[in-house]
Amino acid sequence: MSGQEPRGGYRGNEPRRNAQGRTRNRGQSGPRQYSQSAPGQRKRHADPARLVAFKVLREVSGSDAYANLVLPKTIREYQLDRRDAGFATELAYGALRGQGFYDAILGTLVDRPLAELDPAILDALRLGAHQLLAMRVPKHAALDETVSLARAQIGAGPSGLINAVLRRVAAQEAQDWTQQLAGAASSESERLSIEHSHPDWIVRALRGALIAHGRDAAEIEALLEADNLAPLVNLVALPGLGDLSGALEAGAEPGSLLADSATYKHGDVARVPGVKEGTVRVQDAGSQVMARALASVALPDDGEDRYWLDLCAGPGGKAALLGAIAVQRDARLTANEPTAHRARLVANSLDAVPHEYWMVTEQDGRDFGGADYAGDYDRIMVDAPCSGLGALRRRPESRWRKAPRDIPELTALQGELLDAAFNSVRVGGVIGFVTCSPHQAETRLVVEDFLKRHENAALLDTGAAVADVVYPQTPAAGHALGEGSTVQLWPHIHGTDAMFMAILTKKA
Repeated sequence: MSGQEPRGGYRGNEPRRNAQGRTRNRGQSGPRQYSQSAPGQRKRHADPARLVAFKVLREVSGSDAYANLVLPKTIREYQLDRRDAGFATELAYGALRGQGFYDAILGTLVDRPLAELDPAILDALRLGAHQLLAMRVPKHAALDETVSLARAQIGAGPSGLINAVLRRVAAQEAQDWTQQLAGAASSESERLSIEHSHPDWIVRALRGALIAHGRDAAEIEALLEADNLAPLVNLVALPGLGDLSGALEAGAEPGSLLADSATYKHGDVARVPGVKEGTVRVQDAGSQVMARALASVALPDDGEDRYWLDLCAGPGGKAALLGAIAVQRDARLTANEPTAHRARLVANSLDAVPHEYWMVTEQDGRDFGGADYAGDYDRIMVDAPCSGLGALRRRPESRWRKAPRDIPELTALQGELLDAAFNSVRVGGVIGFVTCSPHQAETRLVVEDFLKRHENAALLDTGAAVADVVYPQTPAAGHALGEGSTVQLWPHIHGTDAMFMAILTKKA
């Protein structure tokens, strides 16, 4: 619909009535306008791209699904072409990233708490708000199409509310809403929370993480901005098994962080040569760095380097890269993942690697702390379950699902997995402790506590191991700790997820 906004049905306005007491739909100025000549002619079907975005948001908010898993299959289900798939992707991810900002706006316009709205209505409002405030969509199209979507998917009654609220959203530009809402913030972290659409506690945690890892707290705004940028698709060619020549011919560009990597931004990555075969894989450059750094550490000459373990392997990206390197070294990789469906993903990820070089097990990683596994492995990757605060670019919905109370349980599990790995590694072997979080409690403090528990453990120079696998111009210096260093990557500096790594060893 187009024209002046209705004057009733939401906070702050009374309906206008004529002499007969009938509600009038005329605004303060200008002629009355209609979107169609009659109600029966109003559009009652949803634009396919917007429908896909709406379906994704419904799965995310209604079923706790992950957008990065739901979106591709929904795009295929509705057979979107490349242009519509791109639009649906930006709309779905953008609405999820901006949810906090949009909810703050909507909260001023709806006459009840947002939690009391039908969740489908709220999702439609978020989609409409993102189109109006953050996409190059004409306002009339954003309004008409969102209302049509609501009418088709939710009903005629709710579509009227959505129309009224979105007209008020459209009355101001994004910067005006930002100024209005941020001006009422009671603290700097609350202001940043509103402006950059992160929960307040995450803003404070990320600022603390910058300080803990030796960076300037003033970088927080750049970090939050980086979290809200759509990440490039990163590719890796499995060593000895794949190459990137076909990807580069298809429009990929060489990666800027490390060799045998590339970035791709030209549509369906499944069409890139090598991807369907599994020899070229989609993997964040930070994850590539972690796997390669663990494999690069030289072990003492007095022992073998044949048995490797990925203790928490799901969904299998690092395992595939480690498996390919293991083939070159004539080593054998055990990829452990306790959850059955994720273990199947690990097996699928490793399928391109010769099968005699790897096996998948389904155990609780803490079981490797038992006597049966003592000293069995030369290299162990512990990519531990964590809050995921370092991957908010890729999983924007995660920021709205996490809470401070989650951290203690996660750090306890991280410590237990690290202890199990220490039992399983041989003297002189190495452990790569990795989290996709910069939170101090999930990174440096876990390592410090581990070193206090194990007198024969030592922290190696992780910065040097990372420097061995990245390009020389990359800022790869770690933060000094104990006998060595740790490394923290950052989206706003390295263009990666905020991956943390500490490489540890067992002394005699």
